[in-house]
Amino acid sequence: MQKRLLIIGAGFAGMYAALSAARLRDLKGVTPDQLEIALIAPRPALVVRPRLYEAKPETMSAPLLDLLKAVDVAYIQGYVTDVDTDKRIVEAAGHPEDLFTINYDRLVVATGSQLFRPPVPGLAEFGFSVDSLEDAVALDKHLHKLAKQPESDARNTVVVAGGGFTGIEAATELPARLKEIFGPKAKMRVLIVDRSDAIAPDLGAGPRPIIEKALKDLGIEMHMKLGVAELTRTGVKLSDGSEIAAATVIWAAGIRAHPLTQKFAAERDNFGRLIVDRELRVPGLPGVFATGDSAKAICDDDGNFALMSCQHATRMGAFAGNNAAAELLGVSATPYQQKGYVTCLDLGSAGALFTRGWDRKVEMVGEVAKATKREINTVWIYPPKAERSAALASAEPSRVTDVG
Repeated sequence: MQKRLLIIGAGFAGMYAALSAARLRDLKGVTPDQLEIALIAPRPALVVRPRLYEAKPETMSAPLLDLLKAVDVAYIQGYVTDVDTDKRIVEAAGHPEDLFTINYDRLVVATGSQLFRPPVPGLAEFGFSVDSLEDAVALDKHLHKLAKQPESDARNTVVVAGGGFTGIEAATELPARLKEIFGPKAKMRVLIVDRSDAIAPDLGAGPRPIIEKALKDLGIEMHMKLGVAELTRTGVKLSDGSEIAAATVIWAAGIRAHPLTQKFAAERDNFGRLIVDRELRVPGLPGVFATGDSAKAICDDDGNFALMSCQHATRMGAFAGNNAAAELLGVSATPYQQKGYVTCLDLGSAGALFTRGWDRKVEMVGEVAKATKREINTVWIYPPKAERSAALASAEPSRVTDVG
């Protein structure tokens, strides 16, 4: 009787889970008729989410259908709406009238994360983001539309709410991007607003002077210890009562796991991630694995936890797919580990910043780091070619890159 391993999500973790499961299936000489590996997602494409802060966001996706076919992974179009872990069934929808169910023997939850949008007045109506492909395209269209309007302080001002990784990359890209859209003589104003005491709080004190200098060199204002209290069509009101005229507000203030994780009767962290063991199983839910931004997992023997990033998602996906398939094939699972950790922060025309280790030791800055960032963004994070042997080899858990 055919068994089915079902993967939910076509992001970095879902893609590598599918490739890794197919790799182990091949190694054990099992055919797709004996073990079906299926991936369900709204579209057969990898959204290159780490690049959505860049210009031309409509180009930031990579097709997956040929790759999945090359490794005999079935693609199911749709999105999962509910899960019954007792019956091992997921409920899904394609179009509003197209509802269906899928049985599974093993399940890998790789639904990723999404921007956290608190109930700030006006955020839903007037805020923009670079969280999804649709959001990034909407922002790009908005900026080009503004270029046709009369010049004003509001038109020429962009407020970025959030001084973390995403907020900094979005903000530092804007000066050059806005000059290209509005013209080289346009006087643009870009501000970062964050409630933290200092910029890039999660990166620590080591890299901060480099980031602060880059922001200063680019003319980007930092407004720390302040939050956005309200958005309107023409500006924002900050938590201290001050107001800024701005036609564009980009929200970049935190992410949460996809809401589907709430459907599982299991422990979750404050970000909504499912707590998993070292082999990425969800305790108490037999046959269920979670990976990528859907999972909170220890990634080394020092007790560090994987971050919600493509760097960790790619390797977590490879381990989750391998281990889910291993259970069905009767072989031992492999504990997830990812000892290496780096950051590579884009700083726009000011270059980039590359650090290594959890203490964020700075190794490269400026144009040298920028070259590495380009390599990451244009080569390393893209899917492998749709060639069977190379694609399967790329998903061996010990080979998946630590950089992203």
